[in-house]
Order: sequence, then C-alpha cells, then structure tokens
Amino acid sequence: MHIEDVLTAVGVGVWRWENADQTVIVDAYAARLIGVEPDPEGGSLTLSEPSVRARINPVDFVEYQGAVTLAVAEGTLAEGQVRIVDDDGRLLRTVRLRMAPQIEEHATRLIGLIAEIPGPPSAAGEPEPAEQETRNAPAVTGDWRRHREAFLLDAGRALAEAQSTAEVLRVAASLAMPGFTPSALAVFALEGDRLRVIGHHGQTDSETDERPFLDMPLSTDYPGAEVVRTGRAIYLSSPGQYQRRFPTSWPLAEPYGRQSWAFLPLAVAGRSLGAWMAAFDHRVAFTPDERSVLTTVARMLGQALSRTALNETERELSAGLQRTMRPVRQPRITGMNVAGRYIPTGGGLQVGGDWYDVIPLPSGRTALVIGDVQGHDIRAAGVMAQLRVALRAYAAEGHHPEAVLARTSRFLHGMTPGGSTESADTTAPAESVPHGDSPRFATCLYAEVDATAGTLIVARAGHPDPVIRMADGSVLTRPTAGGLPLGIEPDPEYPTTRLVLEPGETLLIFTDGLIETGGHDWETGWERLRGVLTEQGRLREERSVVVEGPNQRAPRGEGLEWLADSLVREVQGPTSHYARGPLGDRREDDIALLLLEHGPESARGAAAEAGSARRTVLTVAQAQSDRVSDARNQLHSLLYDWADPDQLDGAVLMLSEMLTNVLIHTDSDALMVAEVSGESGSRLLRVTVSDHSDELPHRRRPGELASSGRGLVLLEMLAGNWGVDPQGEGKRIWFELREGEGTPAAAAPPGLEIEAIE
Repeated sequence: MHIEDVLTAVGVGVWRWENADQTVIVDAYAARLIGVEPDPEGGSLTLSEPSVRARINPVDFVEYQGAVTLAVAEGTLAEGQVRIVDDDGRLLRTVRLRMAPQIEEHATRLIGLIAEIPGPPSAAGEPEPAEQETRNAPAVTGDWRRHREAFLLDAGRALAEAQSTAEVLRVAASLAMPGFTPSALAVFALEGDRLRVIGHHGQTDSETDERPFLDMPLSTDYPGAEVVRTGRAIYLSSPGQYQRRFPTSWPLAEPYGRQSWAFLPLAVAGRSLGAWMAAFDHRVAFTPDERSVLTTVARMLGQALSRTALNETERELSAGLQRTMRPVRQPRITGMNVAGRYIPTGGGLQVGGDWYDVIPLPSGRTALVIGDVQGHDIRAAGVMAQLRVALRAYAAEGHHPEAVLARTSRFLHGMTPGGSTESADTTAPAESVPHGDSPRFATCLYAEVDATAGTLIVARAGHPDPVIRMADGSVLTRPTAGGLPLGIEPDPEYPTTRLVLEPGETLLIFTDGLIETGGHDWETGWERLRGVLTEQGRLREERSVVVEGPNQRAPRGEGLEWLADSLVREVQGPTSHYARGPLGDRREDDIALLLLEHGPESARGAAAEAGSARRTVLTVAQAQSDRVSDARNQLHSLLYDWADPDQLDGAVLMLSEMLTNVLIHTDSDALMVAEVSGESGSRLLRVTVSDHSDELPHRRRPGELASSGRGLVLLEMLAGNWGVDPQGEGKRIWFELREGEGTPAAAAPPGLEIEAIE
C-alpha cells in the first residue's frame, strides 16, 4: 500500500506548490477538498496557481501567505486554516494546511498536507493555540498592527547607526516591541563549540544564578543551543512547553518567572553567529505577525553584529598597522628634539603607504626617514612595512644616505610584479597585470643627522623638499638634490645635499597629504601650513612664563609636540575628523610628518632674545644651473615680510646676476649665503656668493645689444653697499641693503629693464 493510500484513508490529502512554474500538484483527495474534479484514474493532478488561489478565501490566502513567507525565512513549518469556496464564492469547508519549504538554488517548493476540519466552517481562519494554556493569552492589539512598521523602521535605523558591538547590544536591550515588549533579552555568540552570552537585559535577579547560561557547550539541552545547531527558531508559549521540550535546562530557567520565550537564530549569508532570546512575563501566542516582527529584528540584529564585528576587526588591524608605521622607540638625539605624527586616511581600513622612522646609526648619528608608497590600500601598507624593514637594515649596515636609497630602490624594483629584470615578461601588455598586483613605487626622504655639528646629509627619492622654520618663525623650503622615486629603476642614483640646522631652527619633513588634504593644491595647502609655522614662531615669547627667578624661563603650551599637534589640527580641523578645504570636509590621503629642532628650550629662548639673524645657505653646482631659480626663490622666501618690494626685486635680480656670472665665467661651484639681521623696519640684508676662482670681476661698458657685462653695474646701482673680497682660495662678492632706505638709483643702465623675478 502506498503512503498516499494511507493518508487518504485517514482523511489527509497531499499537495505540492511549485513556485518556479507556478503550478500546484495535488492528489485525488486534496483535489476533492479544494473543490476540483479529481483525476478519473486517481492519479496526481497539476493545476495552475491562479485556479487554486480562486478556491481559497482571499483574506485567508493573504494571511496564510504571510505564514509561508515566515516559514521559508525560518526554515520551519507553515500551519494554518483556510476557507475553501466554490466558483460563486460560497463557503464549502474549512481545511487545515501544513506545508514545509524546500529551498533550492533558483526556486522554492512547498510540500504539505491538507485535511478538512470537521464541524461548521470557522469564521476567519483564526490560528488555534498550541495548547490549552495559551487560550487565555492577551490578544495582539490593533495599535501594534498599526505601529509595527514604524517600530521596524526605528529599530533598523538604530541598529544600522551602531558603530560597535556594545552599541548594538545597547540598542537591542532598548527595543520596545509594540504590544508584546519582552521583559528580558539575551544575545548569544557562537565561539567555536561553545555558546556565550555577550549581552543581556532584564535578567538580573538576586535570587537566581546566571552563570549556567553565560557560557555553555553547544550540545547543551537548551533552546538557544538548539537554535544554533538547527538554524530554526523556537517559540515556547508557556512554561509547560518549555518544561516538556527542554526538561534538563527548565529548572535553571524556572526561577526567573517568565511565561513565554522566543529563541531566534542570528545568521548572515548562511553563517551562524549565535542566537537571540526574547522572554516575556506574560503569555504570548506567537502569531504569524508576532513571529514576523521577531524574525525581522533577529535578521537586523545579526547583520548589525556581523558589521560591527568586522569593523572592530578592521580597527584592530588598522591600529596594529599604524603601530608599525611609527618607531617602536624614539631615540634621544643629544642637543636636538624630535616629534612625529602619523594620521591615517579617513576611509576604508584607515591605513596607507605613508610612514616615518627615526633610526640610530652605527656611527652614532641618527637617520630621519619619511616615505609614501603609491596607493591607499592594504597592499600599500604591506609594501610600506617591507620597505621600512629593508631601509632600516641598509641603514644599520652603515651605508651612506645615497647608498641606502639606491639599495632600497633596487629591493622595491625586484619585489613588485614586472620589477625584476630577470623574470619580467616584456612582451606582456601593461593591462594584463592585475590592478591589485600592479607595480608600486614610493617616494622617500632620508636625512643623516650629525647632532654635534648641526648638519644633515639629505638624499631624496621623488619626495617633497624639507622645510626649515628659523628661530624668528620665518619658514623656508630648502631645495635639495634628488632622484627618481624608489622602485622605478633597478640602479638609480641619488645625489645628496648638505644642510646646516642652526640653533633654534626646526626642520619639517612630511608626505604630500599634509599639504594637499582637504581639496587644497600645493600652493594653497602650503600657505595654510606656513601660517601655522610662522605664527607659532612669533608666539614663542608670549608662551613663556617665569618659573624660578627673573632669569629662568620655561615654555608654556609650546614645543615640538605642541607644534606637531597644531599642524595636524590645521589639517583636520578642530572638531572634524576631516580636513577643511575649498572642496569641503574630507581627508582622502594619509599624513606623516617629522619635526627636528636644533637646541633645547633654553637655547631657543636665548636665540630669540638675542635676535639671531635669519639666514639661508645654498650651493649651486656647475652642472645645476637650474638651481639659480631655487636660489632666487630662497631669497624671496627669506624676505617674505620685507617692507620695500622694490628692494626685494632688486635683491633677487642682483643675486641672479652674481650666481650666473660664477657659472658662466668660472669653473667653480657657487655658494650663496643670505642673512637678515636687526629689528623689523631697519633690518640689514647681506647676500654673499663665493667661488673658488681667483679671477676678480672687472667693470665693463656693455652696449645696448650686449648679452653680458652688467653685473657690477647692477650692484653699483641697486645695492646700498657691495664689494669683492679675495679669499685664500677664490673670492667672495657681496652686497647689502638696509630696509627702508629705498633703491639707491632710479635709472637702469643702458639696454636694461629691471623687472620682478618670480
């Protein structure tokens, strides 16, 4: 005998609802129950979905469809009773449906049973309670039906805005469901083969012991554990149901005095995260509407917990990576102070390729390093970490700055795809390299510091030039020789530049994010930071207070750390995580900066009180004629606050003529020294250009079409004082200008038009 015959004998029909092709397959008995003529041979009958829906009362169909949707979501049975009508809409009978979903890859199938309910048809297909104890449970109010959508919207918004697991748990504890608010909530997290409570509300009772529920094996006979094991929700409408289904854990739950419980799985993308419990002090029938709300909240809670757990993991990873971008220990440099900052990018994993380092060298000197790997992703951070280790290793071997950068460039060129000259496929098109594996390059500045002499030997690989803040707050960009970024070529050359850091001066090296963050370009971003550096220098005396006696001064709110924080605040803004700029608030690049100050606080204060001169030095080699423009810019920056613009233009013009004469008429390099001393308004500018040639300049009378011979004529006309001093090896030509005294001559020599030099 077939199972269909057995079911027919007991008054039960079988049907299968195919969502893929919208058909319903019924056996002979099920066909009779829904008012359809059965197959004459007693076999199965395939009906269209609309023809079956026409046989079910529309109100009942809508309610039962909600139960089916919930069953598909929970993976449970859908039960209910519906009224069957004829073609004219007259009531024929009331039947009970029980269906189980079978979810396949592209379709859902419902297989179930149908049986007639004896007696007169029910009025509205009301759900029957699971047992007698629930018959007196409070009915769901109409207010809840009207406000459940608003509740779900508010709950979804609050859970979506939560930024941490603790915030998600606080939101879950504050959920007030309309009409059946739980008196206790608990969230269980799956950790290996154990279930642990990570948050609960309303469970505290001095007469109960929570410890058995806080951490339990997954095999425990407890509703929450079974929910995680099976992935199906469990609804317990009464203490009797709880006791019969879970006799082992009931004695532990009984002292809390709850009357109904709902345990729902927390799962995301098929992965089980744990379970959620909602317990009630009153009886709850858990109608399809109530279960639908609970299921929706459980889904949102699971997604929120998954999201915040991922965010916390990313933040922990970001924090670890950021720690690798800073020196583990910041060595002390005798006679100098060091401060550094790393500010991650504002989005994503908040890591990038910027880094800085302070490295003690075998010679007793110290190396300052700052760099920027191309990109703002996790791979850029990985390349940065490898570069930082390699550069430290080469520095520890005692190599000079140019050799350290050359070896590091060779290392990066060999480790990037296509970088190794031995293994690169030169025939492969560039677009064949995956984007994530594309070659990376890095900019870097390496400075070897001799604290005793106050000198720095700088090698630069495509990185921005260093900046000097002088004792009086004046800020200059110091041009330095440089080469290609690291990783571009396997055997690059990196010329070095020697800088002198005078007592009271501060060196700033940085990545381009410090300048260009917030929509600024290089010009506007640099003016923004120049104002901070200059202002802090001017406030140095104002931020000093007397601490011991009339001659003892100590800084107040001033120092390298304070200056570093001021620069960061200027970029980020006082109350925002993003920089303020012409294009709005954002921080699309990470930032690294290093500050090196020559002299302790007392030395700076003494230098400021003594009115130390503002000074810049620059060497222009024979093969570097383009550095004449750097020298002009240096002098222009040195005289940024000079009162007379005509004197400024004349000084720049005279310097350009002096340097050009050395490069054209001698075989020597030119050394430019410019110094400003005295009080503002009557300061003295002295510019000196030295070379190693013994040939002294002499006056000539150039014609109108002559291309040279006007150097001494310019000095005589524009300088307040000038002269040529022979040295032991070579000579030195100089000129002086006194601020406020005006240009000595108003007329230019024949054939010469004096213009401002940019």
